[in-house]
Amino acid sequence: MGFFDAIKRWRLTREGLSSGRKRRVHSENLVIQILEDSLWVKLALYAGFALGCALLILKSSTGTLFAEDSFKGALCGLIIGVTAVAMFQISFQSTCRRNSRVMLVLGGMICHLLLVRAVMVLTDAGGLSNSFRLFAVPFAFAPMLLGVLLGRAVAAFSAVFVMVIGCLLVPQAEIFTYTLLSLVCGITSIVLAFQVRKRIELLQAGIYVGLVTIIIGLVLGRLDIGAVFGPDSMGHLQLLGSGSAIALGTAVISALLISGLLPLFEGTFQLTTDISWLELSDLNHKLLRQMQLEAPGTFHHSLIVAALSEAAAEKIGANAPMCRVCSYFHDVGKLKKPGYFIENQHEVAENPHNSLTPTMSALVIVAHVKDGVDLAVKYKLNPRIIDVIQEHHGDSLVYYFYRRAQDQKKAEMEKISRRLENPEDLPVVDEKNFRYPGPRPSSRESGIIALADTIESASRSLQKPTPAKIRAMVDDLVRTKINDGQLNDCPLTLRELSLVKDSFAATLRSMLHSRIDYPKDDGTSAGKRPSADTSHGDRVIPMPKRA
Repeated sequence: MGFFDAIKRWRLTREGLSSGRKRRVHSENLVIQILEDSLWVKLALYAGFALGCALLILKSSTGTLFAEDSFKGALCGLIIGVTAVAMFQISFQSTCRRNSRVMLVLGGMICHLLLVRAVMVLTDAGGLSNSFRLFAVPFAFAPMLLGVLLGRAVAAFSAVFVMVIGCLLVPQAEIFTYTLLSLVCGITSIVLAFQVRKRIELLQAGIYVGLVTIIIGLVLGRLDIGAVFGPDSMGHLQLLGSGSAIALGTAVISALLISGLLPLFEGTFQLTTDISWLELSDLNHKLLRQMQLEAPGTFHHSLIVAALSEAAAEKIGANAPMCRVCSYFHDVGKLKKPGYFIENQHEVAENPHNSLTPTMSALVIVAHVKDGVDLAVKYKLNPRIIDVIQEHHGDSLVYYFYRRAQDQKKAEMEKISRRLENPEDLPVVDEKNFRYPGPRPSSRESGIIALADTIESASRSLQKPTPAKIRAMVDDLVRTKINDGQLNDCPLTLRELSLVKDSFAATLRSMLHSRIDYPKDDGTSAGKRPSADTSHGDRVIPMPKRA
């Protein structure tokens, strides 16, 4: 198909009907997409996980629950593995839609269990003291990794099942200790590492997990602090220090390892954490700097949309950092023709739309979506940003120019009725020519940004804004979007929309509040000259000229 498309473009170029350039588009590799959606690939991953659990228990160390009957242990591991994948499929259907996410979850759990098995093997080989071997198990590895990448629910699922399967890999005498350490430390890591926005927070979470491990060790008597005050106190103190160092070091190393591997996991599995979103929010990006210089009105509009959408996302528990970053770039396509958009036009300059037909003006306006995708692909922006650029107008109507075209047609009809014009010259006004190409918003974040974009633009036309006017405007615009079907593909609920509207109204009230009109001081009152500090609010009092 690509070869025939190239020939077609070449012929059109020779006839002067094409520039010969192909617009960049955002699309996933066909082979990767097939692998992502394949049922057989998913079944293979599930079977591999269940068999992996069986093999781990089959080769378990001496002293474990099924050390004497390895076949029974393998069968037990297989049953638990099948139960785990069944629970995963039933409880996390959204995550299961993509096979890469399935591979990440099940692969992370298998890696966690392999680390448990490795610690037990090192203990059997004499490379690690039996007293502190459980402190060397990285209990936070899978729960913390999956918590950062996929959220609390998936991380809690992994914490429970690595605890259950891990119980069959440790000696029988230590099953209770392992169960308590694994479950408590796993849940602690999930709570502390949820929605981390700085890499240092992962390190802090690792430190706290290590401290929790030490506390549990003291409670269970694995670390005997009372013996420090008895005979041979130095020896017991050294053992206490060694055990504490192993527990803390293991947790910290796990956190550092996860922090270092996050970019690799994000790139491989097409995920973006809050850490990466905050890194992408840097306003020194080349496209944003270009927008500041060439389209300052659009840049300011994008900042306001970012503030509106971020506050609304936090209100309903959506991804607020993502909303902020995507809002910065949602109108980047206006950089192609910044002067054709009202926010970038100067009062003294002529509006370029005055010399265009309404249909042509609508084409220019609509094109900023495709131009935005083109620039986003060129600068390798995050795929979620590209999705928002495509979706933030949905397939809505460019109403201003559509209404202008209808008015022109009505004027032509009047001329025809007076026989001043030929009926064949009557322009055709097709609503489809005045609509954006879509698609409609498909995520909560995209829907919030679409609403914030419309509301911010409309708020500029409010005369003497009051809380009642602002709220009425927000309600009217959201209702219009719903009636037009622009939110039909968006998972926002009515309750969430109500909270979003409350957030928009509150944010706009803080932005559009009125200011005190300070009286001018001519310097004659009370016989005093005005001080050097003459600024009040947004107004600056002029200094009187000296004679």
